[in-house]
Amino acid sequence: MTTARVRAVFVETWGCQMNELDGRRLVGLLLHEGYREALSAEEADLVLLNTCSVRDKAEQKVYDRLGRLALMKRERPGMVIGVCGCVAQQEGEHLLKRAPYVDFVLGTGRIEALPTVLRRVDEEGDRPVEIGFDLDEVAYSPGSIAHALPYRAAITVIEGCNKSCTFCVVPLTRGRERSRRLSDVVAEAKDLVEDGVVEVELLGQTVNAYRDPDSGKGLSDLLVEIGRLPGLRRLRFVTSHPRNFDDRLIQAMAETRTACRTLHLPVQSGSDRVLGRMKRQYTREDYVGLVNRLRRAMPELALSTDVVVGFPGEGENEFAETLSLLQEIQFSNVFSFTYSPRPHTAAARWERDVPPRLASERLARLMDLQQDIQRTINNGLVGSRLEVLVDGLDRKGGRLSGRSACNRVVNFDGTGARVGDFVDVLVEKGLPNSLSGRLLGTPLDKSAAESLDCQRGDGCREV
Repeated sequence: MTTARVRAVFVETWGCQMNELDGRRLVGLLLHEGYREALSAEEADLVLLNTCSVRDKAEQKVYDRLGRLALMKRERPGMVIGVCGCVAQQEGEHLLKRAPYVDFVLGTGRIEALPTVLRRVDEEGDRPVEIGFDLDEVAYSPGSIAHALPYRAAITVIEGCNKSCTFCVVPLTRGRERSRRLSDVVAEAKDLVEDGVVEVELLGQTVNAYRDPDSGKGLSDLLVEIGRLPGLRRLRFVTSHPRNFDDRLIQAMAETRTACRTLHLPVQSGSDRVLGRMKRQYTREDYVGLVNRLRRAMPELALSTDVVVGFPGEGENEFAETLSLLQEIQFSNVFSFTYSPRPHTAAARWERDVPPRLASERLARLMDLQQDIQRTINNGLVGSRLEVLVDGLDRKGGRLSGRSACNRVVNFDGTGARVGDFVDVLVEKGLPNSLSGRLLGTPLDKSAAESLDCQRGDGCREV
């Protein structure tokens, strides 16, 4: 008697933290269907591309990858290829026409339908296109997520975005805002912590727009509820919109012991003229005022942001205003990009009056400035102690590496620490993109770590 071979799935993900979590949802759903997870496309029967379309370059990567998979499928006719995520949601039927070797398309709002879609492919020879959104709730099964790490996990709390930024495709690819029930989110966090997770990150395209559909409670209430769970050590949330950040949320963040003193707060431009054309709904003064309020409540806050360079209407004066904002705010990290027109957005219809070469030159100038800022900030942490959650080895494979509560990469010398341990590290050198140091003592047990000052603030304290 022969045993049926277990089919293998490989999920390749591009994009944001939400996409990363969606990728683990896809894997988890199929593990429940009897699949196993493959380590590469070459050893998989089913390959899912979990895609990003926030910029044209990210979208083109998908089609380049599909071309390579088509060659692989020619050698293995039984191989199934599915396109999921934001490009799937955006392109729909057009994707099947452009790539006839793709077996199905699954949008961001239809992840839970994956097992049904596969049965249609296998049993009916269909090429399904499942896109669209349930308007009233987030379709989400916490028990079907194959979390990649036993000590760190992300939780979707809100899907979609109600903003109308003129450059952004997210409202098309993720739909309108739909929040999960607060009780469901807290229960999921509780289960994760009881299973050994020590760091939880709450996710949403505009996470601080969260509202419990039953009570109307917001992200501040959610932080307080989850932040008090026994055993939780770190609590984060991303991505916030400046317009949705109020004093109540600032207070909750400041008073929640486990809330990390780090925040990603996209600004996009330092020019009021450009911000107006982007329809960001705030001015430079509004943004700086919010940062000042945040830092008054949490002086040690590590702040990161997104910046778009070369947006239509950005002259040299407007770009100079963005550079001056970086100098004024002193961000710990900046994710910067040249403007990329996206389908069905207002800005895509406008004249591109900033030539690509000039936009690239401006991006290089901005990145040079930001590297200097980060080097200065990180040098200021030399002599501090950081509580670091160990992730493994650094890129060269010779030292241990992890992240502080302020979300900085810390590479360090020492022995006895394992992946998932909290350790106390003395910072000896500040680099533009990371910190370097050495291990102090042995890995911290729970009671010892909770007594350290670095459980509050950005995880830093002076020696």
